[in-house]
Amino acid sequence: MASAPPAGARCGIDTVEIARVGRLLAASDGETLARLFSARELADAGEGPGRAASLAARFAAKEACLKLFPREAALETIAASDFSVERDAYGAPHAVPSPAAEVVMGRYRVARIALSVSHDATSANAVAVAEHAAGEVPAIGRFVWRWMPFRRAVVMENLRRVYGGRVDEAEIERLAQMHYAHLARLLAEFVRFRWLSPAGKAAIVRVENLELLRAVHARGKGVLILTGHFGNWEVATIAGVHRFPEARGRFHFVRRAIKPRWLEALVTRRFERAGFGVLPKRGSLDALVGRLEAGDLVVFPFDQHARGRDGVVVEFFGHPAGTFRSLAIIAAATGAPVVPAASWREPDGSHVLRFEEPLEPVTCDDAKEEIARNTRAYNAALERLVVRHPEQWWWVHRRWKATPRGG
Repeated sequence: MASAPPAGARCGIDTVEIARVGRLLAASDGETLARLFSARELADAGEGPGRAASLAARFAAKEACLKLFPREAALETIAASDFSVERDAYGAPHAVPSPAAEVVMGRYRVARIALSVSHDATSANAVAVAEHAAGEVPAIGRFVWRWMPFRRAVVMENLRRVYGGRVDEAEIERLAQMHYAHLARLLAEFVRFRWLSPAGKAAIVRVENLELLRAVHARGKGVLILTGHFGNWEVATIAGVHRFPEARGRFHFVRRAIKPRWLEALVTRRFERAGFGVLPKRGSLDALVGRLEAGDLVVFPFDQHARGRDGVVVEFFGHPAGTFRSLAIIAAATGAPVVPAASWREPDGSHVLRFEEPLEPVTCDDAKEEIARNTRAYNAALERLVVRHPEQWWWVHRRWKATPRGG
C-alpha cells in the first residue's frame, strides 16, 4: 500500500497570466467558458476591463485547489473545473467543490479549502490550504476499540480501502475508534427510543430539504429514496416521517432480514407502528412496483453487498463492489425519481435527516450498460454521503466481497 501523506497542512500555489485569460475571453463562446467557470463565477467577475483579472484569479485558485490532490489530478478523477470560487458575506473567497471533488476531499479528510487570491497588472496568484477535518475520539470509542473490538479486522480493512494512501494509519485508527463510539451510542439510543413519546421522537430530529421531497413526490410517479446505514437511521427515518403527515402510510422500507429473529421482529414492529410498510429485499419486486405506481415512497438501503444474480459489479470508492441492480431497473421501469438521503447525529445528540436533489437518470441504447451506469451513479451519491460523516457509516459490514456472478 502506498504511504500516506503527512498529517500536516497541504498547500497548493498557482499563477495565471491575465493576458492569457483575456485572449481566452476574446476567442471563446459562452459554452467554452461554462466548462471552465460556473455561472456564478462568470457573473461575479462582472464586465469591463477588470473581468479578465477577476477570472484569472479564480482560475489560479481552481488550479491551486487541484494541486492539493496530485494523484486524482493525474488520474483525471477531478479537474480544476471541479472547484468553483465564491465569496462569503465578508468578501473572503472560498472553494466550493463539485460532488466528485467533495468525495476526493473527504477521502483525504479535508474539511474545507481556504483560499488567498490576489493579482497585479500582469498576473493573478492563488494559494489553497487544505484544512483537516477535526473530531474528538470519545473515551467509549477507545474502550470498545481496545476491549470489545467487534469486527475490528473488517472495520480496518474497509477504512483502509477508502482512506489508505491518503491519510496515515493513525488517522485510520482514530476513525475506527470514532466509529465504535458511534456504535455504542447507537445501542443506547435503540433502547432509549422505545420509551420516547411521538413528540419526543420528533423533537430530536431535524429534517432538511423536506420541501424538496414534497415537490418530487407531487410529480405523481412515486419516489425511490436512496440511502444507507447512516447515523441512527431508525430514529431519523421514523421520527422524520412525522414531519410529512400527508404521506403517513405511504412510506415503505425495503429491508433485508437481520438476526437474531427477535431483533428482526422488534425492528419490524417499530417500523410498522410508525406507519411504514416493510418490503423484503427478495421477492418483493411486484409489490414494490405497485407501491410506486400508487404514488408511494420507497426507502431503499443501497450500501450492502449484493450476491449472485442480484448484483452488478461497479465501483464504490474506487474498488469493485457487488451492488444491487434492482434499483436501476425499477427506476427505469416506473420513471420514479431517485432521491438520495442520509441521517447523522449532531454533537448535541440530536439527529438530522437530509434529502438531496434527485439524481439525473442515465439512458443508453444498451440495457446492461444503462443499469451499470445508473448503479454507479447511485454508489457515487452514497460516497458523498459517507465522507460527510464517515464515523457514522456502517463500517462493520463487509461491503467489498467476492465479485458476484453476472457482474
